[in-house]
Amino acid sequence: MSETQAHEGVGARLPRQEGVGARLPRKEDDRLMRGRGQFIADIRMTGMQDVAFVRSPLAHARIRGIHVPDDLKDRVFTAADLDGVKPIRAVSGLPGFKVSEQPVLATGKVRQVGELIAMCVADTRAEAEDMAARVELDLEELPALHDMLEARKPGAPLVHEHWGDNVFLESLVNINIEAAFDAPVKVSRTISTARQCMAPIEGRGAVIHFDHRCDQLVVHTASQMPHIVRSGLSECLQMEEGQIRIISPDVGGGFGYKGILLAEEVCLGWLAQKLRRPVRWLEDRREHLTANANCREHHYEITLYAERDGTLRGIDCEASVDSGAYSAYPFSACLEAAQVASILPGPYDFPAYRCRTWSVATNKCPILPYRGVARTGVCFALEVALDALAAELGLAPEVVRLKNLVRPEQMPFDNITNKHFDSGDYPQALHRALDAIQADAVRARQKIGEADGRRIGLGLSIYCEQAAHGTSVYSGWGIPMVPGHEQAGARLTPDGGLELRIGAHSHGQGLETTLAQVACEILGVPVARTRLVHGDTAMTPYSTGSWGSRVMVMAGGAVATACTELAERVRRIGAHMLQAPVDQVRLESGRVVGPTGDVTISQVAHTWYRRPQDLPADVDPHGLEVTAGYKPQRDSGTFSYAAHAVVVAVDPELGEVEILDYVIVEDGGTLVNPMVVDGQILGGLAQGIGTALYEEMPFDTSGQPLASTLADYLLPGAPEVPAPFIDHMATPSPYTTFGVKGIGEGGAIAPPAAIANAINDALRPVGAEMLRAPVTPRRIVESVLKARANRRSAA
Repeated sequence: MSETQAHEGVGARLPRQEGVGARLPRKEDDRLMRGRGQFIADIRMTGMQDVAFVRSPLAHARIRGIHVPDDLKDRVFTAADLDGVKPIRAVSGLPGFKVSEQPVLATGKVRQVGELIAMCVADTRAEAEDMAARVELDLEELPALHDMLEARKPGAPLVHEHWGDNVFLESLVNINIEAAFDAPVKVSRTISTARQCMAPIEGRGAVIHFDHRCDQLVVHTASQMPHIVRSGLSECLQMEEGQIRIISPDVGGGFGYKGILLAEEVCLGWLAQKLRRPVRWLEDRREHLTANANCREHHYEITLYAERDGTLRGIDCEASVDSGAYSAYPFSACLEAAQVASILPGPYDFPAYRCRTWSVATNKCPILPYRGVARTGVCFALEVALDALAAELGLAPEVVRLKNLVRPEQMPFDNITNKHFDSGDYPQALHRALDAIQADAVRARQKIGEADGRRIGLGLSIYCEQAAHGTSVYSGWGIPMVPGHEQAGARLTPDGGLELRIGAHSHGQGLETTLAQVACEILGVPVARTRLVHGDTAMTPYSTGSWGSRVMVMAGGAVATACTELAERVRRIGAHMLQAPVDQVRLESGRVVGPTGDVTISQVAHTWYRRPQDLPADVDPHGLEVTAGYKPQRDSGTFSYAAHAVVVAVDPELGEVEILDYVIVEDGGTLVNPMVVDGQILGGLAQGIGTALYEEMPFDTSGQPLASTLADYLLPGAPEVPAPFIDHMATPSPYTTFGVKGIGEGGAIAPPAAIANAINDALRPVGAEMLRAPVTPRRIVESVLKARANRRSAA
């Protein structure tokens, strides 16, 4: 199984030539692969100035002075210069949440390495960096918090003094946990995931100028959420939202990192108005790694209670998330930990549960929701603990899972935290993964042993991904960015082409292709003749943007709704042109077909725009342009899922891990374009392998980040990412258009747990167990040596 394969599962829609289900190459790839895209760094404007920032070299310090050379005073700006600019505030309505204010240029003290202190502007970035090097800082170093567990202890230094502690939010879910305490089997583990960087190919950046004719601040920025960035800038710059226009051109990867308002964007917005000329900032890789945002740092104390046959009685967990120094706009510092408590049960059915979480402030950059959000850490903790339970019971890992997975006959199913599973067959996914990985053959191979001394391991992981969260979910989390009805526009051009307008943004998901396929399914307009307009707040309907695997459900549903209404208008005009009763014509493959003939959509459009005298007297005056809103029948989210199975070879002497085989059985409901889905899964797998084996942002005791280049921060490359076997199941959601589910993050959720379980399976005979991601060679060797020492002591 060395080649990527895909199979359509039972219940899948029959693929159309270009509509829903067709495996079409992405139409946007033609320009992108030819170097014809436009990214922030490609934008040039007359008189444009470049900006570099003076950043804090210390993690925690009082600012006693900022000394700017006299010859630079008109080109270097500090917080004292930014009159009328408010700090960034990302708040939550959850009870007990503590608000942090992030000044866009530091005032009073700095709370992380890389925090902005001064802004330097020059003709080139090199000159601006030279100016930044001449600014002298007088800082009084304070004790820094680099460990979230230490930060929670009484007497710890305070990141925000007026709080009295270092906890953004503490939460508790307790559902009858006492009923599990008398279970015959109890397994506890301490499990953690390292802090990571998002590492998109393109970093953040902005080009901003003031348009005097329109009286607008025009912001070109690499963003997943143009409308939300506009709201944040409006708050900080105290401008009406209509005075700000956000344009997001091509974006080279988002992953959540491009879903936040940056202090740099606020600073440049102020500067462009002051200078009345274009200004630009492009994030370099060192800034990205050390200064702006991280993700994934979780710590779990988890206990599973079970019967001797593997049936779960309950789960008890304490989880901490290192949220960094500030609450990032708009998601806030509490989103990650608050989700942990609600999603930790995963796809399992059991009667007792308790989870207490802490969102902890430390002297590090803010943490963001990264691809998979809290699910990757939750999946890692739960699935690794389940393997430990299986080992304790002497059962195969799949036996424990199959005992507890939600069954298809229970669907739709409300789990212990009231997550509403819309559809699915989780046991079938696991069985198919075991068959595809040839589990019996792998276990027979383990018994024989390897000639080179390496040990073979088989690992499993299964998860569910709540996607396209709606109003009820986000309002319950207390986050002010609450999605409502998603809107889309559909407009026929005079020659019969189609323009779609959405407020979400495409940064690698293939929306220019897939949304055109949705429209083709309804109108029959060829994909090649459909254009997607997005990424510009002046031209698109409001949207909270692209995050949470929501776009195909929400924007896709809105496009379908708009096209359905547009199709009815086309059909009525076509019926008049055919001189046939409306109830005797149909729209089929881009043509209005009647009893005695047909007309094309192009002919209908030509009539509306060019020959209005030929229209019926009762024609809809709104014409061939529709803006429609959409919400699923139930907006609690769709639930996609996947079972991952992996075989690894581990060298216990060197700690080297080789992935020999990888299987993914996923269920995203109806797939609009299976080829695009495969690409999303493959990209997620690569990121999941990075989380499992390579990526880590360590800090020293003074809060200094220790990986400031890609020589230190390791990313998997092509040789480290195998070609997986991908098996598509399809249980459509009963609540969404076409039955689609969100799947954009799923590929990144399961690999860390599956790979760690495979490594533990390989090392179990020597007594070693890996409970921290990434599982590095050093950690493997240290664990093996410790296990050997313990055995010698016991002997």
